[in-house]
Amino acid sequence: MQQNKLGELKQFRLFGLSSVICIFLASSLFAGSFEDFKNTENAAYERYRDKNDIAFTSYLKEAWEEYIAEESPALYEKQKPKSIRPARERKIENIGPKVNIKIPTIKKQTKKPMLVKEKSKDVYINYFGQEVGFNIDDNIRDAQFYPQNQEGIANFFDRMASSHYEETLQGIDEVCQKLNLNDWGVYQLVDQLSKAIYDSPDRRKLYSWFLFNKLGYEVKIGLGKKHVVLMHYSKKVIYSTPSYSFGDKKFYVISYYAKSSIGNIYTYKQNYPNANKAFDLELKELPTFTKNLKSKTVSFKQFGKVYSSTFSYDINLIDFMATYPQADYETYFNAPMSSTVYDQIASDMKKYLNQKHSSHAINFVLNFVQKAFEYERDQQQFAREKVMFPDETLYYDKSDCEDRAILFAYLVRKLFKISVIGVKYKDHMATALYIPMKGDSVKVGGRKFIIADPTYVNANIGQSMPKYKSIIPQNFIMLRKGKSL
Repeated sequence: MQQNKLGELKQFRLFGLSSVICIFLASSLFAGSFEDFKNTENAAYERYRDKNDIAFTSYLKEAWEEYIAEESPALYEKQKPKSIRPARERKIENIGPKVNIKIPTIKKQTKKPMLVKEKSKDVYINYFGQEVGFNIDDNIRDAQFYPQNQEGIANFFDRMASSHYEETLQGIDEVCQKLNLNDWGVYQLVDQLSKAIYDSPDRRKLYSWFLFNKLGYEVKIGLGKKHVVLMHYSKKVIYSTPSYSFGDKKFYVISYYAKSSIGNIYTYKQNYPNANKAFDLELKELPTFTKNLKSKTVSFKQFGKVYSSTFSYDINLIDFMATYPQADYETYFNAPMSSTVYDQIASDMKKYLNQKHSSHAINFVLNFVQKAFEYERDQQQFAREKVMFPDETLYYDKSDCEDRAILFAYLVRKLFKISVIGVKYKDHMATALYIPMKGDSVKVGGRKFIIADPTYVNANIGQSMPKYKSIIPQNFIMLRKGKSL
């Protein structure tokens, strides 16, 4: 009995001791696990360079919704004329004061610092004639889109957000400042950088999406037919470009410009915090690329006499403009021309026109734009609608109605300081001038503008194509007042 009690006591003590040890071990283990858990969570939060990424990552993991693809409108309701019969050449009546074209002396500008290799960079790209370099974190290079679904997109963003991306962003900002880039310039820079890092189109778009978010642009990423779709919010219409609506905002798939529709997509509603900048194709100032100048001469015949103008164009600038998607007409009509090109054109116009009556001088420029280039529709020349900036119309040997209207509008505003509007029909574009002359006209804002059609060969100011004499224009393109051209 005593032995039994001693045995029970011994067993109790052993059990008690074991329990204490177990409880102690369990407590220690729990405490350790809790600390590990806290450390893991803290590490998860600390590895992000930006606190905005914490909330956004959780957004990406929520259920995505389907969005319907929308067709982008065409710039013209009807196909432009295949050919246009010239008018009969006749002299214009001399009206108005005599002109005195002045070409201001160009002030010597302080040279912007060149983008040179001060030190070795990880990646270099040839950006419209200039070699620019960037440092890229290994975490960025190694980031994978896996699995290829919503989870994979969240994983890619997580990898980006925990990388040392700040130096790359700083490099992008420096290039933008030095080259005076607009939003389209930024798009091209990010796109080319992404292509230099990744072979996969999906990873390129994901990296571009991350960078645009960090640069403050309102962009979204989505999944369409197992491929990544990058969308930019734009307040203005980008024509011939698939789009998706999120409330009252339209997001455009710029990489699919002039291509077939990509169908419906799945994506998220929330925007990246503080990324609310709309994508704007406006070209207020030309980028300051290193010049790669080539020479060209254009000529035309008027009343049996040949007139010509020789100028130097920048091939880097032409290459940049060639990448442009279809913006609204205001973008092109309000865009500047390269001073190198304009000064040489203006010098030739001055030689021909100084001390001529203003009606003769303006009409001469109209005839120059009509006759110095061959007419051809964009579909035949580019296999798509392509609106040209003034420099491009001078560069190409062929052009159609809106290209000539844009060039003519720029030249007469700059040379003669007169008001111009674009006159848009369902299948044609002309211009109209606010000048005291007789002829075919349109009324806008209570003012009468005289038609000047840069596509109607031999036509004088005030002479519409017969087809459009009785047609009310579809709309007018207004040019900004007081714009520094």
